[in-house]
Amino acid sequence: MKNHKLIAIDLDGTLVRSDQSISQRTIDTLIHVQEKGVKLAIASGRPTFGTAHVADTLRLQDFGGYVMSYNGGEIYDWQTKQRLHAQMLDKKLIPYLYSYAQTQGLPIMTYIGKEVVSEVEDNRYIQYSSMRNRMSIKKVENFIEALQEEDIVKCIIVGDPDVLPPIEAELQSTLKGRAGAFRSEPFFLEIVPQGIDKGKGLSILLNKLGMKREDLLAFGDGYNDIPMLQFAGTGVAMGNAAEEIKKAADKVAQSNNDDGIAIYLENEMKG
Repeated sequence: MKNHKLIAIDLDGTLVRSDQSISQRTIDTLIHVQEKGVKLAIASGRPTFGTAHVADTLRLQDFGGYVMSYNGGEIYDWQTKQRLHAQMLDKKLIPYLYSYAQTQGLPIMTYIGKEVVSEVEDNRYIQYSSMRNRMSIKKVENFIEALQEEDIVKCIIVGDPDVLPPIEAELQSTLKGRAGAFRSEPFFLEIVPQGIDKGKGLSILLNKLGMKREDLLAFGDGYNDIPMLQFAGTGVAMGNAAEEIKKAADKVAQSNNDDGIAIYLENEMKG
């Protein structure tokens, strides 16, 4: 496995195939890698609960792996379930984000525990998030009141892919210095604490583990994976990634639907 001590893996579009499954070949390869002493870290924009079934499938609890959810907003030692790091959204921003989404005619949602929280439940993008993360939808009468006593890592404004780009640009401008805004999917516009990205989250994890960035191998396919791919000693973009993301990486694997991670790691182990 060359010099890799930690492998960070994005979920959607990277480890997870288009039909929301993970191939048995990939599961077996990642368990084999852990048996050789390499640690795994899930590095996803999903909420922590939404990554749990994948972490358990890969047996991170047995091998001492890590879950980095919310694009680095939370980091857990999956063996002990100890939270190693957390960064929360400024509560003062939530009324502004809510009213801004209202003026745009778009729903806003967040995650609390095992639930997707929104005033809307019959929206296909919110339902998609519920399905993908295996979380139920909690419909609330007042979004701001429902969040008052909660620590929130991020809010998500959802909308059609052709509607969100100008909104993303506007929020990046108006929230500058206070929060980050980016699309994790063409239809999900995430608003997260200032300074959060997967690269910074992995830097925090490496420091806690006494590792260097050269020890890190990372796989990703999305725009929110670019900081991670650039930070890692070796950043690998998936074959299904956009050209801009491939250019940010050191290497390109086959697509998520073609066992890209498994084939890459199998070749490394042969080498």
